[in-house]
Amino acid sequence: MSDQGQAEVHTGTIEHTALPNLKTTHTHLRTLARRQAGNIKPTATPTVRARSNIVQCPPGIVDAGVDSVYEIAGSMIRSGVDYWSGLLDRGATPLDAARDVMEWTKEISKREPPTWASDHAVVAEWPVARLRDFSGPDEPHDVIPTLILPPQAGHDSCIVDYAPGQSQVQTAMDAGCVRVYSMDWMGATQETKDATIEDYIETIHHAVQHLGGHVNLIGDCQGGWLATIYAAVHPDTVHTLSIAGAPIDFHAGEPLIHDWVQVVSPIGQMDFYRAAIKANDGVLPGDFLLTGFKLMQPEAEMQRQMALLANIHDKRHVERFRRFEDWFQWTQPIPGQFYLWIVEHLFMRNELLHGTLEVGGRIVDLSEIHCPLYLLAGAKDHITPPAQVFALADFVSTPAEEITKLTTTGGHLGIFMGHDALRNYWKPVFADMAAQSLIEAEHP
Repeated sequence: MSDQGQAEVHTGTIEHTALPNLKTTHTHLRTLARRQAGNIKPTATPTVRARSNIVQCPPGIVDAGVDSVYEIAGSMIRSGVDYWSGLLDRGATPLDAARDVMEWTKEISKREPPTWASDHAVVAEWPVARLRDFSGPDEPHDVIPTLILPPQAGHDSCIVDYAPGQSQVQTAMDAGCVRVYSMDWMGATQETKDATIEDYIETIHHAVQHLGGHVNLIGDCQGGWLATIYAAVHPDTVHTLSIAGAPIDFHAGEPLIHDWVQVVSPIGQMDFYRAAIKANDGVLPGDFLLTGFKLMQPEAEMQRQMALLANIHDKRHVERFRRFEDWFQWTQPIPGQFYLWIVEHLFMRNELLHGTLEVGGRIVDLSEIHCPLYLLAGAKDHITPPAQVFALADFVSTPAEEITKLTTTGGHLGIFMGHDALRNYWKPVFADMAAQSLIEAEHP
């Protein structure tokens, strides 16, 4: 297995055999014809949420808090019953129970760096990201490469290659997208604490050029709105665009994150966020975001811990718990200026859909996107409600027949690494993507 400490690093020009012209697929030629015909201006309007009463907690937070209390109580009762039933079945003594608690305490406090599940190599590196190649040297080059932009919320990017049988990367490979690459976002340092949105867009562009200048672009969560911005700024380099659990209309649905933003900044001020960055030498610690995620869904944390105690003698359960904890609890910092930009321009002002978002001195126009779209949301996603994802369809120039909308059965993280989402949703998406990615002969 290759991980961050073992993978061989190559930089500069890609070392594979010279690539064919990647812009000769039937899909690209259709997209090109649409672009030449002109953009379709959207008739939809972004969601506009009224500011909450300064002295009143948003109802969404109150409802979520009440639900969490009931869920925590239910989890404790269920796990307690399961654990004591197991003790009785084993004929355990009080000393055995004490040993169980000691083992449980050890497991919940142990931390290891997360790793990537599949063999790969690091083929390029920039100040804010690495490019990981999962395709291997013997894969055919007559297909469009697939580039994944993982989530970037203070966790390691290996969520897209989480475990054997739970890998977005491997699912893509198995479905026929044989040239698969992933960005690996690097934790911020004092040298990169001032990285901007322009730096990230430029880094993605360098990666795309490294792969031949034309890719199937996939973005998960934060990687999704980043992929969308990139596709609008560099539309001729994107063959198909897929986003999953990614907010595009940041105010649509019942966004719990937006409710918390309003609590912290009831009149739209940035003081709290700037103070957090200043207190941490210009970066946002990953633990800051992790604590926020736990506060939004405390019952999930309790359920995992109690389920571990009830299954402390089940080696497979302990292994699954350990793998998830290693990824979830292991955090990395985010560049402070980049984070402040996200909060102000996306979460607060929702500028991406209002047509006022500026990147690199130009307005980001979503109607510049004409390529096929795949939009995936989670039915139980409390981080990014489906309406936030599907809003993209109403602001692009892609025709309806080339937009696929899918709602998985699980929650936010399950969209990227859940068995059901990978098998029943991502696999057919990747298969369709692969079928559109065969490079045709040169056209005169």
